[in-house]
Amino acid sequence: MKEFKGTFTALITPMKEDNGDVDYDGFRRLINFQIEAGIDGLLPLGTTGETPTLDDNEEEKLIKIAVEENAGRVPLLIGAGSNSTKHMEGYVKRARDLGADAALVVTPYYNKPNDSGLIKHFEIAASAGLPIIIYNIAGRTGRNIPAPLMEKIAAIPGIAGVKEASGDINQMMEIINRIALPRKDTENPFWMLSGDDALTLPLLALGGDGLISVISNLVPQKVKSLVSACLSGNFEEGRKLHYELLPLMKNTFIETNPVPIKAAMNWAGLPAGPVRLPLGPLAKENEQILREILS
Repeated sequence: MKEFKGTFTALITPMKEDNGDVDYDGFRRLINFQIEAGIDGLLPLGTTGETPTLDDNEEEKLIKIAVEENAGRVPLLIGAGSNSTKHMEGYVKRARDLGADAALVVTPYYNKPNDSGLIKHFEIAASAGLPIIIYNIAGRTGRNIPAPLMEKIAAIPGIAGVKEASGDINQMMEIINRIALPRKDTENPFWMLSGDDALTLPLLALGGDGLISVISNLVPQKVKSLVSACLSGNFEEGRKLHYELLPLMKNTFIETNPVPIKAAMNWAGLPAGPVRLPLGPLAKENEQILREILS
């Protein structure tokens, strides 16, 4: 099993300006841009990739391109979540069959499953034969996974870690202490990854393993430097980079992700294009704020 440690980029899905179709050539460029910048891993088909608006054919083609362009250079996570367990199982198997290294499976959204349902959901995910990273983001799903429940899910063979985006540093600390640290340096590690750019520094100081980042779509080398400094214990350098990046971390969420990051990438000449409905373009007043931050 590959290490899921360091800086992963939650890739945007570039779209064409004229018709809104997926820009597959642009996607290839972004993968190589990230790897050449030294990023540790890639996550296509996450929330940042606007997966709810992609159809099955688009998703499959994006996975194939990601596997082909990556060519085994870095660990490749594929978003495979759904609020239907049956659909999720199919997505995990698709990621496995197409050559992914792991699948990111989000807590089922909207239907707010109870504890027994959540455990069974992740048991089925892990049974597909691909390492599973849980994505815990109550702000989008309406259902948090607290530490005691996470401990039960983490005991399922094949559950390899969590992308923690609860925003609750106390919960993150408890998960690290109860699950990640006892499994560190074993044959069955549990990787603790921040799902929030702005909480990367404290999470790594508490013993976390890395970050799945939004802003690294734009500044991969800077984010990689922040994470590497913290993982090596150089928190003085980590703090410096954290505060340098903090305005960007905060303002790329001035509107719903990935609206601001795609706007910033377009201004920087990277392939991004428009967002798809129901997301709309960045508001003019927020565009001005983001441009000032980037300058």
